Amino acid sequence: MKNQKRHATRSVRKRAKNQNSKRGLPFFIAMFCIMVFAAAYYFAGDLLFPELQNKAILSAEGEIIVSFLDIGQGDSIVIRSSEHAVLIDAGEHRNRNVVLDYLKEVGITRLDYVVATHPHSDHIGGLVTVLRDFEIGLVLMPEVTNDSQIFENFLDVILNNHIDTHFPVPGEVFRAGIIELTAVSPPPDGLRGVNNNSLVMRLEHGQTSFLFTGDAETDAEHWIVQNTRNLRSNVLKIGHHGSRTSTSEEFLDAVIPSIAVLQVGNNQWGHPHEEILQRLKSRGISIYRTDELGTIRMITNGQAIYFP
Repeated sequence: MKNQKRHATRSVRKRAKNQNSKRGLPFFIAMFCIMVFAAAYYFAGDLLFPELQNKAILSAEGEIIVSFLDIGQGDSIVIRSSEHAVLIDAGEHRNRNVVLDYLKEVGITRLDYVVATHPHSDHIGGLVTVLRDFEIGLVLMPEVTNDSQIFENFLDVILNNHIDTHFPVPGEVFRAGIIELTAVSPPPDGLRGVNNNSLVMRLEHGQTSFLFTGDAETDAEHWIVQNTRNLRSNVLKIGHHGSRTSTSEEFLDAVIPSIAVLQVGNNQWGHPHEEILQRLKSRGISIYRTDELGTIRMITNGQAIYFP
């Protein structure tokens, strides 16, 4: 079984790296065009666009709905606009129907991106069915493995359904319409432990932002703080379900969230730990918990975040 898993992992990694090499030319062409336009605007902007003089920068157009699903002890987040959708994790396999039912309820048939933050069952267990039943644009995942049957099933469904995969690097941006996600971590060389290699993503829409941390712990948080230019985010998905292994003082000081979301259910580890709750409360951060509120939905129009 281990040999099969290594083979499947290598196959996923090889295909992802081959796909990455094909992205180079279009990217550089696009960047060249942007630089030309920027130069033209800098030197002749007042003549070309007089209607923009003395006006404030406009906020992003359109609304994005971010839903933190109530799937018990696990993560699953749906990000959607009027035309595009992204799924981050899907909880345990036994709770997969909660994710499937929600996606169908809101009319999603295609996911532009599926983000598997890290290969633990409470994050990727439900993804096996999602990847099989929905049209998938691209799977984003960290280059880290786990010796479990659920991870093997996850790799098998990717390979058997010929789903494209990609291992993001910090600073890489992924767009689906008005949805814009930036990879923040893990570093290319990785960190110690599966949780610390969680794929951390930041959503930015106009003047608003969300930070999705998977199960990143304090080692990853320290690396992120030291290597990320802008971490400030209105909404922080608390790492590792509120465990004391995450959400350090240093990290909160860099993110400065006004809203904290805890995806947590009945569990044997005592999540969320009381010191984390007190750390958030001492900073005046509003706490929203799926075990108390059920699925939590927020809408951003690029200027403000509100609850429907």
